[in-house]
Amino acid sequence: MPSQLIPLKKALAFILAETQENTAVIEVSLPEALGYVLAESQQAAIDVPEFDNSAMDGYAVNTSDLDEPGCSLPVSQTIAAGHPGTALEPGTTARIFTGAPVPEGADAVVIQENTRAEEGTVAVMEIPAAGANIRLMGHDVARGSEILQAGQRLRPQDLGLLAALGISSVSVKQQLKVAIINTGDEVVAPGQSLQSGQLYDSNSFTLDGLLTGLGMQVIKKGIVDDSLEATQSALESAAKEADCIITTGGVSVGDEDYVRQAVESLGQLALWKLAIKPGKPFSYGRIHDVPFFGLPGNPVAVFVTFVMLVRPYLLKMQGAVKLSLPKFRAKVDFDIPTANSRQEFIRVKLNEDAKGEQVLEAYGIQGSSIMTSLSWADGLAEIPAGETVTRGQRLNYFPFKGML
Repeated sequence: MPSQLIPLKKALAFILAETQENTAVIEVSLPEALGYVLAESQQAAIDVPEFDNSAMDGYAVNTSDLDEPGCSLPVSQTIAAGHPGTALEPGTTARIFTGAPVPEGADAVVIQENTRAEEGTVAVMEIPAAGANIRLMGHDVARGSEILQAGQRLRPQDLGLLAALGISSVSVKQQLKVAIINTGDEVVAPGQSLQSGQLYDSNSFTLDGLLTGLGMQVIKKGIVDDSLEATQSALESAAKEADCIITTGGVSVGDEDYVRQAVESLGQLALWKLAIKPGKPFSYGRIHDVPFFGLPGNPVAVFVTFVMLVRPYLLKMQGAVKLSLPKFRAKVDFDIPTANSRQEFIRVKLNEDAKGEQVLEAYGIQGSSIMTSLSWADGLAEIPAGETVTRGQRLNYFPFKGML
């Protein structure tokens, strides 16, 4: 294993090439399917809509019956949504409401605002083109077409689309089980009394939320004492229960950092130390045949390394096809005159300046232990290695919204 720092892009390519996709498939009902990854592509068994229907409240007409603006036609019937009418009698119009089936013989709908109702008749003040205000059968979804591809993580709008096609259950990839292990004699669970030199565990709560948001099942293994034996025991136990193991802390070079030693004694450490800030002491390997990620102990480094590396790995393992984070270029409202030798991710917030332009504001303290920076921010800005930043420059911006 090389000792030099590994660039993020190279590390990500390496771990993604190692990913073994989950093959377990289950059937779930539509209300339960949110966040799951589709195991099979979905085809439409019906047209949506299944009939030509009115896009507006108004009057169904045959445009050949309209001589000039202001001409009147007798109203022969009223058609409401869910109640098919009869064929349109020549020389007449039908009162029609949004979503109602367009009667045979009609080729347009005159919107209500372009008519003047009279006793038993209606005057058409503006003559529509043939096809106006009619939603044709299958114009949304055509029977037999593919509507969702295998590998799609199901969103609320996807569930709505499936429901519109009468689909009540889908085959999805079974959720991954991910074990979280925290290390450190100094770490205690919230609710306990802090002793001198101790601090509360926050990393497992951040990871729990991130993993749950990705549709994973979380196995919390708790806080492990700083000893090789305790660390080995926790990793062995996690490997028997989980599809992937994530630890926080214990992967640096200190005398009390036992995770690296434990992993190498039980399996293989394939990657260690990245050329990023925060997140340098990141590691990846396997405990027996179970993938392992060793994240740094500092909370910001945990967040950054998870979203940049662990998230795409887990999504690919789950069978998802879309792995990359949402990002766009945004102008910055700050200067960083000193270049860093490592690729850096800083906490930022997208604001609007006096001209109405969107600009990125950086949090004042960017240390990897500053949890308030993550709570304050709404995204991360990427600074390439070896580059300074000048106000007005554009950087890659990764919004937190969309990371889950």
